[in-house]
Amino acid sequence: MKAPGGTDAAVLVPIFGHPGQPGLVFTERRSDLRRHPGEISFPGGRQDDPAEDLIATALREAEEEIGLDPGDVEVVGALPPVGTFVTGYKVHPFVGLIPEGLSLRPSPSEVAAILLFRIEELRAGFALRRLVRRGIPVRTPTYVIGEHLIWGATARILGELLERLGRAENLGS
Repeated sequence: MKAPGGTDAAVLVPIFGHPGQPGLVFTERRSDLRRHPGEISFPGGRQDDPAEDLIATALREAEEEIGLDPGDVEVVGALPPVGTFVTGYKVHPFVGLIPEGLSLRPSPSEVAAILLFRIEELRAGFALRRLVRRGIPVRTPTYVIGEHLIWGATARILGELLERLGRAENLGS
């Protein structure tokens, strides 16, 4: 989906365990939140100040949501912006390498849990599914790991990342 105009937001796509068995850090949002309750997402949020660059937004939000020190992140690239249907955000994803084994802590006001999934688990959990959202059936990419469902903008960002990682792996073989 082409990213709509609306409001700019940024997420950090934290990769740990690189180059061995890489994995990604996600958040499970609290179920009592007004926006995206209970959903699995990358740490991130709305750009509060247009003077703040979007990488700074992603790093600030990751620090607020999961206690990730920006000094522990090596931002290595960006993925294409993704739009959200409901909130009208234009989400700018930034990929960052982080050391494995960092002590992360969820923000009690926003995050129910911090989830760590290996790349192979995510690839194995992919499926196109028919979901009903706000009474409208949609066929959409999803990733299921255990009881956790990743869908929407997060699934589209994840799909783009996995596609690029796959191409890079193919170049190396």
